Amino acid sequence: MVQFGIDVLLESATFKNLRIGLVCNEASVTNTGLHSRLALLNAGFSVVKLFAPEHGFNTKGDDGAFIHDCIDSATQLPIVSLYGEKLAPNESDLATIDLVIIDLPDIGSRFYTYLWTMTYVMEACANYGKNVLILDRPNPIASEFEFAEGPILEPANSSFIGRFTIPIKHNCTLAELANYFNHKYYPLLNLQIVAMKNWDRYANDNYIFTGTSPAIQKRRTTYIYPGTCLFEGLNVNEGRGTAFPFEQFGAPWINAQLLKEKLLSKDNEIDLEIVSFTAAVQPYQNELCHGLKIKPRHLNQFKPVNFALGIIKILAEIHPNELKERNYLTNVNPNGEKHLDKLLGISDALIKIKTNEITTSIPAWKDLMQPFLLYH
Repeated sequence: MVQFGIDVLLESATFKNLRIGLVCNEASVTNTGLHSRLALLNAGFSVVKLFAPEHGFNTKGDDGAFIHDCIDSATQLPIVSLYGEKLAPNESDLATIDLVIIDLPDIGSRFYTYLWTMTYVMEACANYGKNVLILDRPNPIASEFEFAEGPILEPANSSFIGRFTIPIKHNCTLAELANYFNHKYYPLLNLQIVAMKNWDRYANDNYIFTGTSPAIQKRRTTYIYPGTCLFEGLNVNEGRGTAFPFEQFGAPWINAQLLKEKLLSKDNEIDLEIVSFTAAVQPYQNELCHGLKIKPRHLNQFKPVNFALGIIKILAEIHPNELKERNYLTNVNPNGEKHLDKLLGISDALIKIKTNEITTSIPAWKDLMQPFLLYH
């Protein structure tokens, strides 16, 4: 069975004499399901403060919603929100802490924000002279690097859903990316990593997946999300609040039968189911939407970004007057503008999708990351 970084740390007495700030959420559990903060406290570690990313400590907050500071009912520890008035801990937050431990889950997509919370914490600790320890966890969609997908983020489109120049589907763990960021952006940071044991990035099994946010409750969803999350930037409902968020999509104006036929004419290695569902959230809340449910036959070999770009291109061809960009309002982007550009990491994204100017191929990515990989 895979031992997460937290499981490996618990076998050691190292750091027990330090006051610890723990960056985590409800999905930060040991391989037996015990929450990391409780496991550390039970083992004699001095956890004095908790920090929580988007969706809050309980992982239940709505997407993009402001998260307030609070108190952990189980331990009475303060929980400092890193998705409210600030994205990084300040000097006061870190004043009574000797070591910041980051134990966050991830799902392998550039625009999933826990990754960027990690970087803001790294940055703050570099600025205030605090050491960082990262407890690594699986990337549930990691596989052969040939299945990583771009485009690589252009710096002009940097945001909280993509700060640095990495691809959308990066195939790395958070600790591996932290290694890279430490080298490139935070060379003065004292960073240590507790790697997993028994994790094979290519088999990527032998552990239990824990839901990480309201819409990501099944591991299957994580394989499709890097593509269908792009619908957030369009007037297409991405299935949030239904039984199959990001696995299905729709809009009142979509001709699902025609869309299915055109998609299957280009890719017969995927199953598509025509669906109609009542949208639970905007766009089209409480309206009947028509669309497709995506059923990849080989999850580890599925290229969701490339597939979703194909969907968008066909929608633009068969519904040229209906398909439009959508402003997606969040705590970090209050007017919601240029959300599609921020997701894809390139300017004028919709125009470039329509004109086939976007490539998802990133052959140099593995070579770039090779020195920073922990699992070969």
